Amino acid sequence: MSERNADPTAMQWMIYGANGYTGELIAREAARRELKPVLAGRRRDSVEALAATLGLEARAFDLDDVAALTGQIEGHALVLNCAGPFSATAAPMMEACLRARAHYLDITGEIAVFELAQSLNARAQDVGVVLCPGVGFDVIPTDCVAAALKQALPDATHLALGFDSRSGFSPGTAKTSVEGLAQGGKVRRDGRIITVPLAWEVRSIDFGDGEKQAMTIPWGDVSTAYHTTGIPNIQVFIPGSPRMIASARRANYVRPILGLAWVQKLIKARIAKTVRGPSEEKRAQMPTFVWGEAINARGEKKTARIRTDNGYSLTVTGSLAVVEHLMTTRPAGGAYTPARLVGADLVGRLPGSGPLQIS
Repeated sequence: MSERNADPTAMQWMIYGANGYTGELIAREAARRELKPVLAGRRRDSVEALAATLGLEARAFDLDDVAALTGQIEGHALVLNCAGPFSATAAPMMEACLRARAHYLDITGEIAVFELAQSLNARAQDVGVVLCPGVGFDVIPTDCVAAALKQALPDATHLALGFDSRSGFSPGTAKTSVEGLAQGGKVRRDGRIITVPLAWEVRSIDFGDGEKQAMTIPWGDVSTAYHTTGIPNIQVFIPGSPRMIASARRANYVRPILGLAWVQKLIKARIAKTVRGPSEEKRAQMPTFVWGEAINARGEKKTARIRTDNGYSLTVTGSLAVVEHLMTTRPAGGAYTPARLVGADLVGRLPGSGPLQIS
């Protein structure tokens, strides 16, 4: 059950990683809406410069000391963590939020982070804190599609999700993708997450923009869709050219090398120097097509599709929709997915989204 907050405008909250590509987009939109977040990050110069531009408070700190981090968070009702890779930032920030009794949100798509949040469910319930990672493109649209399909076919045993997006990578997303390659593919089978080869399954899918060859990827819904729906078998797909699929399959042979710390460091350093997120003009030209398919034991099938804004723009509006939800309601503490926290209709209420159609 959720209660209404008496005075949502009095809530103090923080964006950590506000100086990153996506964090800055969110900070600028939050300032435009007069939501007044505290902007924080590791690099003092860039955080303070952005805060001065937007007329907001700035703080600079790292995440190495959880006790000190807790002190930075105390007094804030929630933290939106935008500092990736979240494999490095989510655990200390969740721990500090639990100690400081501040809600935790982030924009990750990393399976391990979602599973970490679920493992902390009992602690979050005890202290009345909401843990809801994945409040951006990772994984709002696909999580809402999963929830809608569960409503349409309650006895579904198999769930496939996917999206067709042409948005370029930000530096943080690119670094996370490099980590994912080293960890291999992931699917959920009989309720358990298992490791499979990259591009493990290939099939033809119409995401909403015509039939395309698509391959499985280790997307966050392998974790979150299960906690949203209880469906025990889950795969996630993206379209890929024959060359892209072949490259993913070749990467299976060099995964042990990709997992070496020095190789990861070298690749990430190059990403930091060369990768820039897409421009506003480019984002506006790139909608995303989201698809899902649920099947039950009798072979009955339901298919869902929705067209949404591009991934980065949806991350801005989606994350702030969840922030505003927590500003105006008081849900019980615990680990949530976006659809469970806000509702399956969340994606359809975001700017740039068409109707969610199920057939």
